[in-house]
Amino acid sequence: MDTSSKENIQLFCKNSMQPIGGTSFKTEYSSSKKQQPCCGELKVFLSALSFVYFAKALAGGYLKSTITQIERRFEIPSSLVGVIDGSFEIGNLLVITLVSYFGARLHRPKIIGAGCLIMGIGTLLTAMPQFFMEQYKYERYSSFSNSTLTISPCLLESNSQLPISVMENSHTKINNGCVQTVAIIGPIFGFLLGSLCAKLYVDIGFVNLDHITITPKDPQWVGAWWLGYLIAGILSLLAAVPFWCLPKSIPRPRSREDSNSSSEKSKFIMDDHTDYQTPLGEKAKIMEMARDFLPSLKNLFGNPVYFLYLCASTVQFNSLFGMVTYKPKYIEQQYGQSTSKANFVIGLINIPAVALGIFSGGIVMKKFRISVCGAAKIYLGSSVLGYLLFLSLFALGCENSDVAGLTVSYQGTKPVSYHERALFSDCNSRCKCSETKWEPMCGENGITYASACLAGCQNSTRSGKTIMFYNCTCVGITASISGNSSGMVGRCQKDNGCPKMFLYFLVISVITSYTLSLGGIPGYILLLRCIKPQLKSFALGIYTLAIRVLAGIPAPVYFGVLIDTSCLKWGFKRCGSRGSCRLYDSNAFRHIYLGLTMMLGIMSIFLSIAVLFTLKKNYVSKHRSFRTKRERTMVSTRIRKENCTTSDHLLQPNCWPGKETQL
Repeated sequence: MDTSSKENIQLFCKNSMQPIGGTSFKTEYSSSKKQQPCCGELKVFLSALSFVYFAKALAGGYLKSTITQIERRFEIPSSLVGVIDGSFEIGNLLVITLVSYFGARLHRPKIIGAGCLIMGIGTLLTAMPQFFMEQYKYERYSSFSNSTLTISPCLLESNSQLPISVMENSHTKINNGCVQTVAIIGPIFGFLLGSLCAKLYVDIGFVNLDHITITPKDPQWVGAWWLGYLIAGILSLLAAVPFWCLPKSIPRPRSREDSNSSSEKSKFIMDDHTDYQTPLGEKAKIMEMARDFLPSLKNLFGNPVYFLYLCASTVQFNSLFGMVTYKPKYIEQQYGQSTSKANFVIGLINIPAVALGIFSGGIVMKKFRISVCGAAKIYLGSSVLGYLLFLSLFALGCENSDVAGLTVSYQGTKPVSYHERALFSDCNSRCKCSETKWEPMCGENGITYASACLAGCQNSTRSGKTIMFYNCTCVGITASISGNSSGMVGRCQKDNGCPKMFLYFLVISVITSYTLSLGGIPGYILLLRCIKPQLKSFALGIYTLAIRVLAGIPAPVYFGVLIDTSCLKWGFKRCGSRGSCRLYDSNAFRHIYLGLTMMLGIMSIFLSIAVLFTLKKNYVSKHRSFRTKRERTMVSTRIRKENCTTSDHLLQPNCWPGKETQL
């Protein structure tokens, strides 16, 4: 399933059960009645395979959309979330090479069906921690609904009293182009599903939502992250059903057998094509295939074009995997958007741009019949232009939010030393506040405070889900506000220019996504044409394995580790250990996130240049050798024809003077 949809379709259609000897094909193709079941089974296979790709892509896209939700729910840093994201690929490592090598020779539909079952069970298990962990808790100063009740955040904590916790219980409830298209549609629905689930409270269906005092815009909000995994898991289990009813292979119509226009036919490799299906009437010999494994692997890595393209793709996918994994977090932290909105714009804008780019690349390759060298040039050009556009994102960031004691001083001046003790000031010294709490309050002066206590607020009132704080001494000391001042629960909005920056970011991001994906199909064609046909399935398997092992697993981890270095305020668990990050340095986050992506992209460009030069060198030499052989063959054929003509002419008695003498 991970090698190629085109491989699955063609090898499934290949009839490996043809009769031995000189039996005519008439009995197989003469009757239209016998062609109908073949076409019907092929359509079933295509439909089932498309649904599998959709379910797999939906699960992968949904995983990316739940990164920040999982962080907050389980109080873990980005580096550990990166490990969780990378572990999504680890399961493939045990079987992907063997499946790609042996799968083409065994019962492929059943192998795909078994993979769907495993994938579905694994996806369902991903949601299980929600139901075995302790209840999700978020802290607020009051859980009372009486709007006339007033409390003093500062005095409460000065008396060593803790805020009242609100706890909610949680329980469980609840033809080849088409395949690639569905695989692209899957992540769109995955992110849109993530956007929907992010709006639903994590314990929806088991608590009274009227008692929930936070909203999706609150930094402590956690959506129903587990719900999407249950949906994706059920879809994967359903996708496995049709494959258990399909035969190992079906006869291919003669028109398909006789066609010479197959897009997969190599125009670069001049070796004769040898059928790597098992001999007619023989069963697959596992031991013989196993003995060919290492020689085949050596043959692949001995191909310089394949090896360099593999390196270029691996480095580029490191860039792309890291970028996509933390893109929702980047939008949240950089532009102050909610998790739901971040997932929505990615699913509705970015991924369709990727799909359009892949489709456009395929149209260009087909319409203009681009050569292998042309495909390599398109692949390189799309990368160069895409990363040049990506470079402009460095200028489209927002400044840090004004957070007292973290990004600005309590007097509102910048900068400030990033140290936990900076959270304390003369204006809140008598309150004896906790420095580990993160219950942000937005003051009238536009500055965010880590908590109402640290803002020096003397009392508060609540009306519905809105909590207002009054007589906040730290808010009143700024130059713009005089006397006692007030504030309300939540972080202050970013500066006025940030929404415009976010719009520009979306536009550039869409164009960049389209440009980078434009080289997807040309790169795929380059991969297919630079290897021998009998090694194609194996080469795709090794390619997929390398991408997963060297990009899919490590990229989210080291991206997360570096992103954690930009954290300004860490949360803490009840046991005292460090939890997830509450506030990032926007400038440092932007430079790390964009800079690392750009650096990896530049490395992949240099490797792509090496691919193009190596390809040109090999392509020219092989065609020159081929032309020499062809010319020699034509000369020898012409000489043989002339000799044959001469000999035929001499054999005539009237043209053979002195025949008797010669004899």
